[in-house]
Amino acid sequence: MKADKLVVGLAGMPGSGKSLVVETARAEGYAVVVMGDVVREETKARGLELNPKNIGKVMLELRKNGGASVIADKCIPKIERKRSRKVIVDGIRSLSEVDAFKTHFPHFSLIAVHASSEARFNRLYRRRRSDDPDGWDLFNERDMRELGVGVGNAIAMAEHLIVNENNREATKARARKVFWRIERKWAR
Repeated sequence: MKADKLVVGLAGMPGSGKSLVVETARAEGYAVVVMGDVVREETKARGLELNPKNIGKVMLELRKNGGASVIADKCIPKIERKRSRKVIVDGIRSLSEVDAFKTHFPHFSLIAVHASSEARFNRLYRRRRSDDPDGWDLFNERDMRELGVGVGNAIAMAEHLIVNENNREATKARARKVFWRIERKWAR
């Protein structure tokens, strides 16, 4: 079953627009697995409040105790259970995670989404998810934590880059074009 799945990994800094790319993927028939859900589930299981500090702490502890690919490893069964032949994995943060997915799914491609710090902060501030920062200092702290686990390396090694500054429809059109290219690549 795993060999016939097309798995697309998605990397990007918080607020870069990964959710917009996921929304586009879903409309193109992709099932969705969100890596951050693994961390949020673990944070809840530990009886901790879902806030930036606790979620960040749990993310780092999981990686320290389970290895750099632990969250990817926990997502692999979730991907396998998806009925769709196409799955997008939102929230890749390291090359170890990329390697885990590439090892397990021969048809794996990586996309990165990029946006400026200012655009990302404004999106996160408006979004108000439990782990979103409510000020510039927490935003920078979260960015440094994400960069510390290797998200910058994953972004740098992505096969495709989608820039998402201000135009949602243009970003969705770019995402659709990237999905088309990936699907053609693996259809050969």
